[in-house]
Parts: sequence; C-alpha cells; structure tokens
Amino acid sequence: MNLQQFSEAAAGLSTLRLRLDHSGIASERGIASESGIARLSLNRPAQRNALNRAMCEDLLTACTLLRQCAASNLVRVVLLDAEGPVFCAGADLKERQGMHSQAEVTARRQLAFDAYAALEALPQPVIALLQGPAVGSGCEIAGACDFILASAGASFRYPEVGWGTIGATQRLPRMVGKRLAKELLYTGRLVEASEALRIGLINQLLEQDALPAAALALAQRIAAAPPLAMQLTKRCLDQGMDRDRAGALAIEQQAIAENLAGSDWQGAIADFGNKAGNTP
Repeated sequence: MNLQQFSEAAAGLSTLRLRLDHSGIASERGIASESGIARLSLNRPAQRNALNRAMCEDLLTACTLLRQCAASNLVRVVLLDAEGPVFCAGADLKERQGMHSQAEVTARRQLAFDAYAALEALPQPVIALLQGPAVGSGCEIAGACDFILASAGASFRYPEVGWGTIGATQRLPRMVGKRLAKELLYTGRLVEASEALRIGLINQLLEQDALPAAALALAQRIAAAPPLAMQLTKRCLDQGMDRDRAGALAIEQQAIAENLAGSDWQGAIADFGNKAGNTP
C-alpha cells in the first residue's frame, strides 16, 4: 500500500474522512520521515455523527485499509475524532424507524458490532479524541480504541436499557469494572468528563484548544517506536487479558519470537546502550 493507493481508497468514504498526517517526525535514529499517523474522522456533523449503515460500512472499509497500511508501516498510529460539536449521538434512530422486521434490526446491529470489532482489532494503536458527547454507539466506538483523550465538553451516556435494547455490556465493564458498569447501564445517567477521568473511561482530560496538539504529540511519540514491537505489544495486551496467566505468557513468548525474527533487535539494543551510556 503506497500513498497514492491510500488516498484513492480513502476518497471513497462518504461518512468518514481518512487522511495521513504529513508532519515530519524524527525517528529513533534521527532520520526525518513521514509521521506514520492517520486521522479518521466521523463526518456526519449535521446528524450529530449518528451511526447509520453507511458509516458502519465505511468503518469496515477504513479499517481494512488501515490494516493494509500497517503491513507497510505507512500508518503506525490512528487518531479518531469527529467533525462538529458532538462526537457521536448514537445509532441513527431515523434509520431504525424505517426497519420493519426483526431480521432487519438484527442485521443492522451485527453490522455495528462488526465495525466496532474491526476498529478494536486494528494492529496499530488507535487514540480517540472526544470533543463532545458520546451516546450509545458513540461510546462503543470510543471504547473500541486503545485509549481516549477528551476535553471538558465530552460526556458519556449508555441509554440502551432505557430505550428497550441491549448494548455496551462487554467493553464498558472491562474499562470501569462490573459494578460501576451495571450502574451506568441500568440508569443510563450522564457521565461528565471529570467523572470519566476519575473512573477510567478516559486517559487524559484537556482544555478544548489543547486537545488536538496533545493528541498529535502523543501519537508522534508512539509512532517513533519500532512498529512491530508496538503492534505485538498491543496484541499481547488485547489477547492476554482474557486468558489465564499461563496462556497470556504464552502469547507474550510467541510475540517475542516474532519480534526477534522480524526486527533489527540487535540495532535496537545498541541504540539503547548508547542512550543509557549518555545518561548523566
């Protein structure tokens, strides 16, 4: 996957914007390069970025494209944000009102589940930037990312039970714990940004004006690391957390072997030794 192929494929997305960040970074060996950062934006601001079928399909397409870019290291980190004042108002209820059978609703829910799973399964780290409210499906999109940076205008609400449906029962407890997840799902109450930071829904709470620069700086730091080691570390964390200790350690041992076979580990050790030797 090269830059031209990436740009042509990204141009076909109707509900998302996907582009590369072209700012240069210094690699670990001091060589200027492309940033390795992609920006993926929910782009239905007039509909408050409500998740409809087209957006689900675009998310699947974008994730396929980003996965291809991981193999060539064209994209090493993904920043996910949203156009407009609302991150995502949840599922598009107007679309839902046009469904007349259980099969239609089930198929539509499965498509959303597939989109969340594809985002979560990306080999690159994915950082969500929340500038405004996330409701229902918006919380699932953000929760499928590796971590979340937010401004004071961000909030979370899980209204599924109150709307007579079911959702967010798996990612939310893994982020905040089972008891608190039950409270948030049973009540559907609003979680403001300050509380979201306290309970672990978000990693950093920033001023609105500072959010883009802080996210870019964090992405640049991640992108500067050896990409294979980064991807394998993510895989170990994601797969190992649902295994017993022995199974999780086996995943890590396999990742170590893959990293040794596919990276310049001797050069990395030499670089580390040089840096350590220069430390006062």
